[in-house]
Parts: sequence; C-alpha cells; structure tokens
Amino acid sequence: MLNLLNKSKSILIPALRNTTVRSTHDAVKEATPLVEVAAPTPPLILPQNWSQYEPVNRSLARQVWIENIDAIPERKLGLIELHPDVFATQPRVDVIQENVEWQRKYRYVSFAHTKTRAEVRGGGRKPWPQKGMGRARHGSIRSPLFRGGGVAHGPRSPTTHFYMLPFFKRVMGLTATLSVKLAQDDLHIIDSVDVPTRDPEFFKELIKERNWGPSVLIVDKDDIFPENICYATDALGYVNLMPSYGLNIYSMLKHDTLVLTVNAVKHIEERLLYQMNRTDATAKGGKFKLDQV
Repeated sequence: MLNLLNKSKSILIPALRNTTVRSTHDAVKEATPLVEVAAPTPPLILPQNWSQYEPVNRSLARQVWIENIDAIPERKLGLIELHPDVFATQPRVDVIQENVEWQRKYRYVSFAHTKTRAEVRGGGRKPWPQKGMGRARHGSIRSPLFRGGGVAHGPRSPTTHFYMLPFFKRVMGLTATLSVKLAQDDLHIIDSVDVPTRDPEFFKELIKERNWGPSVLIVDKDDIFPENICYATDALGYVNLMPSYGLNIYSMLKHDTLVLTVNAVKHIEERLLYQMNRTDATAKGGKFKLDQV
C-alpha cells in the first residue's frame, strides 16, 4: 500500500505542478500587453583589427568617443581604439615644420623677371670709337655698367622652388600631426557624413554646440560626399571637406578642428602602418624620382 501511494504521489504531483505553472503563465501572458523589443545597441567599444601591425605596447592605444552628426545635440555612439603608432607618436615639431615649409615651397613659382643686355631695347651701335677719345672701351649703352642697361645674374621667371623631403620624414610628419591634434583635443570622430539638411545654419549651430574651433576640416574615406553636406558647407568658408587620401599636414594645421569618420580612421591607419612597416624601405629612402609612387 505504501509503495502504491509513493508511486501515485510521484505521478500526480509533477502533473499538478505543471498544470499550475502553465495556468499561471497563461494568466500573466493574457494580462500583460505586448511590448516591442528594442533594437540592440551598438557596441560601446569598437576595437580595431591590427592582426598584421599589432602595436608593441597595447596599453598606449588611444580610445576616442564616436559622435553623431545627424543632430545638433551631441550623442556618444561608442568608443573606437586608435593605433598608438599613428595617433600616439612623438610630437616632432621640427619634422612638422619641415613638412609645412616643403608644402609651401613645392607649389610656389616665382615670376620675378629681369632683362639681360640682349633683351633691353636700344643700344645697337657702339657709343664711341674704340680708341682715340681717352675713354673706356664699350660696345653698347645697354651694358650692365650703364644706367638703363640690362641686369647681370638677375632673376629669370618662372623659377620653381620645388624639392622633395625624404619619404619617411613625410610619413613621420603625418603621424606626428595626428598625434598632436589628438593630444590637444582637436580631433573628433563621427560615424558618417550624412546630415539631415542642407541648410548652412545647421552646421553653424553644430559647431557652436560641440565647441569646435573656428575652422573645421571634415575627412571621409570617399572623395564623393553626400549632397546635403556639400550644400551645407559650400557657403561656409571655414568648413572644408577632404578625402582621406588627400590628407596633409598643412591642411590639418590650417584648420583648428579635425573631424574624421570611422572609415577615414581605418583607411589612414591602414595606409600609414603599411608605409611604416614596408619591406622595401631602402628603395623608398633613395633619391626622389619623378616616376616614384
């Protein structure tokens, strides 16, 4: 009899427990309204894939907030890690200065021009006889010795001031300038360059709200920007757009605030890390050639 009761208890109690739980669950389900599940939030930290160019000291990696640009109020979208070999290098001010002078002079052409004695008008005949007058011998009054004559060894236009810095000094200048911009809190990273309107007032309020500098340089990976941001910045002379392959030291220093997209950061890191770790560094360090790429 006891065995029968134990067996019946073991059979009936689980069944009773299951029915009770099911009925309670159904009641709660009927009483609770349906709630929409929110979309998953973006990751707080976006680590970079540096498998090929892993930094020696990972603790030096910088983390920067990713900001939005689709609205004037600032909103943090996540964190992104920056490679220390690109954004945390030695701030070589001397290398930055050499790059600035190089950029200013390689596009400068002097048009100062003077005429030689052959180009000055007049002076075709001999001013006086060679001998017999007790005067020094001369063949033309347009000689550099005469007033109104030609100029000896004067400037001749066009004169170019083009020269090339060593290749890796140019690479070092880019990394040093990016590191200085980040250290001075003048580097901001945004998710994209899509703005909701083409009104220039939107960018004015955005710069004022974000406390960006008087002049802003926005860099994206592609050289074709969306239509809205082109119209919005066209009327603002202090806001310029630039693709990442054209990023240079002179433009970064000319603008107070540097704004990079996430894609631009990845492209800049990829290109600079490749140049700093390339195997044919000896060939790139040679004398500059016009067909050098």
